[in-house]
Amino acid sequence: MRRAVELILSDEERAVLERYVRRGTTAQRLSFRARVILLCAEGLENQQVARRLRTSAVTVGKWRRRFAVDRLDGLLDEPRPGAPRTISDDDVEAAVVKTLESTPRGATHWSTRQLARAVGMSKSSIQRIWHAFGLKPHRTESFQLSKDPLLIEKVRDIVGLYMSPPENALVLCVDEKSQIQALNRTQPLLPLRPGQAERRTHDYERHGTTTLFAALDIKTGKVLGECHARHRAVEFRKFLDRIDECVPAQLDVHLIVDNYATHKAPIIKAWLAKRPRYHVHFTPTHGSWLNQVERWFGLLTQRQIKRGAHMSVAALKAAIEEFLAAHNDQPKPFVWTKSADEILASIGRFATRTLASTDGKR
Repeated sequence: MRRAVELILSDEERAVLERYVRRGTTAQRLSFRARVILLCAEGLENQQVARRLRTSAVTVGKWRRRFAVDRLDGLLDEPRPGAPRTISDDDVEAAVVKTLESTPRGATHWSTRQLARAVGMSKSSIQRIWHAFGLKPHRTESFQLSKDPLLIEKVRDIVGLYMSPPENALVLCVDEKSQIQALNRTQPLLPLRPGQAERRTHDYERHGTTTLFAALDIKTGKVLGECHARHRAVEFRKFLDRIDECVPAQLDVHLIVDNYATHKAPIIKAWLAKRPRYHVHFTPTHGSWLNQVERWFGLLTQRQIKRGAHMSVAALKAAIEEFLAAHNDQPKPFVWTKSADEILASIGRFATRTLASTDGKR
């Protein structure tokens, strides 16, 4: 009876194989082969390893022999037959550099067909190269770096409240979503059907606006909301009165708000001065992403307002109140995961890249 090849692993080989098994990004085939070799190195026969891993003894024997001959390299897939490459690494580099460092005549960015003609490749080859390097010239995103001189202090203050809320206190993210329009399409909607998306006309009729004041409890995820016709300091003070009625008297209240003038008006300062249990934390300028209620406004827009059709402001308010009630029936708080140090480091890297990209253009 032929005996299986005995495997003895070095410390370095064992560490690599165990890393293959543990690491979530390892290909499943490579992770399986690493488990085979680790079990074989324990002195188990092929049949025993096969039973444990629910595979065949032939498969176990194959990878045992390949590891015995080529060690770790033997676990990798061998090159498969196929047509030889027609695009060299230099060609790929040239396509990437041209995408990143130039633009076509009369346009702001390259298309696959334009670049294919410029570098002498096929459109599909350019698509594969862009996909491999994560290039999407047709897409653009906006950004705004905060110039607040107290950026670091404000980020640490607000993130500290999110990640370690004070005891016997309530943390509320407060803001207003202003000028929500009651829009109705000029023709009836065509509803969703199998194989056909919902359709609506591009034009609409305006029937007025409303402003939603909202306060998000970061612990429970519940939202207190109130609609007003305008968004002045007077309406904001009324909303603060509503908050004061709903919050138990024994709790301190930490309000996270942005730098809108309404939040700093004299009547608001006077209201807060009479209530020492209220503590206001201002987000940095251009830092509304720090206020969690903005994320909730996004859900409201996406799920209720954007595709809604409202014949009047009253109908719009009813739709908002319905969304509020449905949300508060099953509230789910947002989970803040990034620390202040991580956020500030990310801002620093982004600012460095922004400055580097403009040095040669000044």
